[in-house]
Amino acid sequence: MRKKILTVAAVLAGVLGLTAVRCDSAESAGTSGGKRSDRKTITVGFSQIGAESGWRTAETKSIRSEAARRGVNLKFSDAQQKQENQIKALGAFIAQKVDAIILAPVVEAGWEPILKQAKAAKIPVILVDRGVNVSDDSLYTTLIASDFVAEGKMAGEWLAGKLNGQGNVVELQGTPGAAPAIDRKKGFAEALEKHPNIKIIKSQTGEFTRAKGKEVMEAFLKGAQGGGTKIDAAYAHNDDMALGAIQAIEEAGLKSGSDVLVVSIDGIKPAFEAMVAGKLNCTVECNPLLGPAAFDAVEAVLAGRPLPKKSVVRDRIFDQSVAKEVIGSREY
Repeated sequence: MRKKILTVAAVLAGVLGLTAVRCDSAESAGTSGGKRSDRKTITVGFSQIGAESGWRTAETKSIRSEAARRGVNLKFSDAQQKQENQIKALGAFIAQKVDAIILAPVVEAGWEPILKQAKAAKIPVILVDRGVNVSDDSLYTTLIASDFVAEGKMAGEWLAGKLNGQGNVVELQGTPGAAPAIDRKKGFAEALEKHPNIKIIKSQTGEFTRAKGKEVMEAFLKGAQGGGTKIDAAYAHNDDMALGAIQAIEEAGLKSGSDVLVVSIDGIKPAFEAMVAGKLNCTVECNPLLGPAAFDAVEAVLAGRPLPKKSVVRDRIFDQSVAKEVIGSREY
């Protein structure tokens, strides 16, 4: 099947919403304004990866608040970064006969059996922020996500310019097997192919968490101080790992943002605060506010309207030169 690639803006422009009545049960996410209609309340199961980062928390808030705004009965499950917990949650949603499922998959592989169960039960599955690797893409309805490869490329190209095409870089990767970790690594490496004098000297997972990012950066710095190669820059697959790395850099007696350049991805408000303070050099935006697009997709598929197989969120890049100017407008 040829996959159509559209922007979320296009999807939002082309997708009309259904009206859902207010749900008075304890499971209800909220109301859409107090007026009842004769239409059935939509029940949606949302399987979230966890709360490992500020970005993830912002996405959860967006899904919850949009469900409340539309009067959707939302069943929420936090997987604590474990795929087995997500599979159990999807099984529970299927047993409860929800109208649709929103899934943010922790990794790409291992989803076919449970997605086949959802398809057999005629429950559409909307993927948000991460894709899955399946042999039959009819097992999910649509994917709403950023272009992670492009994000990695933006980070790499910005850093190459800042380093004037020469330097040693350490990389803090995301969760092994996760789509953003795979693609952000790929995009960054592709950008550096044009700059042979920039070397990635160390690359290790920081699991998308601030604590692990700090731990990994500490190990990188100890290796350098013990006679290893000097570290000129750090590239983190998300802002939380970058913020942890900044702590490690400062505790090692170095100045983050000058002695060691730091570039990351997500664009959360604490990253902008770090840029204003001169400690983070650059962040590439990855917008987590996917609630409106996710529920537009849910309502469209339940109404029998066609959807593109993938909708790409447009992202931007920000560095210290604009951080102070735009920080006040950041929503997450």
